[in-house]
Amino acid sequence: MKKLLATFVVALALANVRTAKAVPVVPNFQQGSMTSRTETTSTVTETINSIDMRTGWEYSVTGTGVSNNGEALNPPVNTSTVNVTPSSSAGANGGAVVTGTVTSSFDSLDFSSPSSFTITNPGGAFQFTQSYQGPGMTNQTIIQRVTTIESVTDTTSTFTQ
Repeated sequence: MKKLLATFVVALALANVRTAKAVPVVPNFQQGSMTSRTETTSTVTETINSIDMRTGWEYSVTGTGVSNNGEALNPPVNTSTVNVTPSSSAGANGGAVVTGTVTSSFDSLDFSSPSSFTITNPGGAFQFTQSYQGPGMTNQTIIQRVTTIESVTDTTSTFTQ
């Protein structure tokens, strides 16, 4: 009887047990995306200032029917120093172009004294040519280049689980 009573108690206990039912699991997180944009603009200004200088002189004399009476062909030589400030102009954005001063020392000819050339046969045919190119700035070239660099970066991040 003890055995029967024990079986009856177990059967009664099992009869009162409720059946376990599954409960739906709902995830507790969010999903979505994030977009960011980075824009960068930079401007680079390059200036090249090139100055060509003649630091000496070129002198030539040719002719017929003239004489220099044995004197030197060229007039006296003077040594001079010159400061050259290149012209400036407005830059691309209205700013002034930066320029510097160039100091140059050179020899030149002094034409203030009378020429030592004379006609050998006054009234006769003659030909006389005198050519002089003095020192100084012969050419200035300013090259300015403005470069604008634009960079755009778009980044999208997506969150899922």
